[in-house]
Amino acid sequence: MRNPPIFDGHHDALTRPTADRLAGGRPDGHLDVPRARAAGLAGAIWAIFTDGVATDDLFVPTPDGYAAPLAPALDHGTAAAHATAAAGRLHALERDGHVRIARTVADLDAAAAGGPHAAVLHLEGAEAIDPDLEALEHWHAAGLRSLGLVWSRPNAFGHGVPFRHPSSPDTGPGLTSAGRALVARANHLNILLDVSHLNARGFADVAAISTAPLVASHSGAHAIAPSSRNLTDDQLDVIAASDGLVGIPFIIEFVRADGRLDPTTPLRTVVAHLRHVADRVGVRHVALGSDFDGGEVPDALGDVTGLPGLLDALRHDGFTEDEVRGIAWDNWRRVLGAAWAA
Repeated sequence: MRNPPIFDGHHDALTRPTADRLAGGRPDGHLDVPRARAAGLAGAIWAIFTDGVATDDLFVPTPDGYAAPLAPALDHGTAAAHATAAAGRLHALERDGHVRIARTVADLDAAAAGGPHAAVLHLEGAEAIDPDLEALEHWHAAGLRSLGLVWSRPNAFGHGVPFRHPSSPDTGPGLTSAGRALVARANHLNILLDVSHLNARGFADVAAISTAPLVASHSGAHAIAPSSRNLTDDQLDVIAASDGLVGIPFIIEFVRADGRLDPTTPLRTVVAHLRHVADRVGVRHVALGSDFDGGEVPDALGDVTGLPGLLDALRHDGFTEDEVRGIAWDNWRRVLGAAWAA
């Protein structure tokens, strides 16, 4: 059975230590260009993330999961310098013909037809943008077409959720005035807005302001795994009402009901999140958002080359071929097209 093209809503390969080896292949990590090609990954959102703390130290085990303090804020200058260098890596990959930075739906369609991998430039946390939003124009010109307002820390625009399990996502205040202005300006520039890592009040603010479909690029279902990072059923309803999309992550602690880091976690645990969202709000509102290179994934998946096996797991769960194609590609294509053409 021939698989459809696959689109991944979030990965961090661009900012991992061996990112300079993405073109020819690297000995570690979850994703590089050769492995993506072998897996049928025709497009993805390539996140630029600036780490301000040792993230491995954030997950502190507790008797019923994990808990960590909210990561400290990161200054604009540090984030801007780091993000600019990371974007340069992606532009170099495009220059050498390994990817095409996707700015339009035509770029996605070309990738699905066998052209270069479609790489959507994304900032995970808006610290590289100044509160006056002047830098947003530069980033848009450089190809930015997707933006996460926060990571799991506060910034000038809003407040991320701390890493906690079990926990509600209602962990702090909503968007700042600069954050509200950023939402409006991103809408004007047709930049997709990503609500992953936002707390509940920030999510509600984006939903009230934005005129584009709501997207959570790498968030699971809170009803299955009650992590602060995951979406409640009420939030799923709001995303569906906007004709938006949830990309389900593969990170073990975010998909397991007990929050444990167990590498033997089966693929059906990831599939359960896809099934919950599909049953709650419709299969057109759910897709893949791996978070490759952002944490540990089940051994049964391994890395990006495990994606065809995940599609088979969807079929085993009862998803039809049309539904598998929607989850793999069509749903992301629809939502990105709506956001970019708004």
